[in-house]
Amino acid sequence: MVVVKKKPAKKRNYRKEYDNYHGKPAQIKRRDSRNAARNALKKAGVNVAGKDVAHKNGNPRDNRRGNLTLQRPSQNRSFARTKTAGKRNRRA
Repeated sequence: MVVVKKKPAKKRNYRKEYDNYHGKPAQIKRRDSRNAARNALKKAGVNVAGKDVAHKNGNPRDNRRGNLTLQRPSQNRSFARTKTAGKRNRRA
């Protein structure tokens, strides 16, 4: 019988993530735009509780009303990603 010891999971380094990705100017603009899209739908009277605001063309900077739709979080966050974490299907 072979006993395999698992290595303990490393703790997630949020500071490093922010410095390397979330804190970059381009990512900050994308996040601001996603927040603006959600706020625009709220202001238009759409109930966004429990849903994600999805961009039909995959571009978070494109906040035209016709490009925004509501999706379940599991549906909106389930697209396949490449090594660089980009959508494989940009039109999804």
